[in-house]
Amino acid sequence: MPSPSPSTATAAAAGAPLRRRPCAPRRSTPASCSLPSRALVKFAPAPMLAHAHRPRPCLAVARAASADAATGAKSPVSGGQMLVFVPPHPLIKHWVSVLRNEQTPCAVFRSAMAELGRLLVYEASRDWLPTITGEIQTPVAVSSVEFIDPREPVMVVPILRAGLALAENVSSVLPATKTYHLGLRRDEETLQPSIYLNNLPDKIPEGTRVLVVDPMLATGGTIVAAIDLLIERGVRSKQIKVISAVAAPPALTKLSNKFPGLHVYAGMIDSEVDEKGYIVPGLGDAGDRSFAT
Repeated sequence: MPSPSPSTATAAAAGAPLRRRPCAPRRSTPASCSLPSRALVKFAPAPMLAHAHRPRPCLAVARAASADAATGAKSPVSGGQMLVFVPPHPLIKHWVSVLRNEQTPCAVFRSAMAELGRLLVYEASRDWLPTITGEIQTPVAVSSVEFIDPREPVMVVPILRAGLALAENVSSVLPATKTYHLGLRRDEETLQPSIYLNNLPDKIPEGTRVLVVDPMLATGGTIVAAIDLLIERGVRSKQIKVISAVAAPPALTKLSNKFPGLHVYAGMIDSEVDEKGYIVPGLGDAGDRSFAT
């Protein structure tokens, strides 16, 4: 028998006596490079980032702590540092490889971007979502249950255009979301961003959890401008998680220097950005390739 969808499960629990349960407390775990469930990079000041493409000798890689329930592990505490997670899951590596291939057709590219986004959002939502608990009647007996609290939806902010493709499957992972679009265009000469669409509310409720979805973290201008807009509206950097297909050291340096406690989830960290602002080796212009323009 197929399992019910998250939205169906939440609806089924509507009449059950439920009580809110806070997110599980976070605690750090010992550093380990053996079979990590998620590769974790702690970003320190800029000099350390110059060699971010050589993670073993230069970056502190720890066991990603909040693995499956079977492990009982928790996500590490940032201690004010920005954390970058690069999950080593083979499916993530597969979809990044499909995106890298210049022969990948537009429709397949966009589908691969959506699948990569689904996996990264799943990783990012560990130990992060508020839950409610209670009891329901199964066909056999009474059972204790736990659901995602629908009263506190995650705010999803895709950065247009390519962010639309990476965020396409977010609602299939998270039962309760609200989506606000943000359009930023990068000047090809100066590489500076300009805003052409801002659908954010004037004030964001305190404690709101925010996912910012931007496939390419290259020079960092666009993602920094987006997070600045959120902070102006009352969001703290520790409440924000960034979802990205590929990231590069210049963007990660800017984020680390400006937004302590931020968490970034990337499919891959590449070594450099060229003079045109493209990540190398990267995957090209994610917006053009997603929408064949």
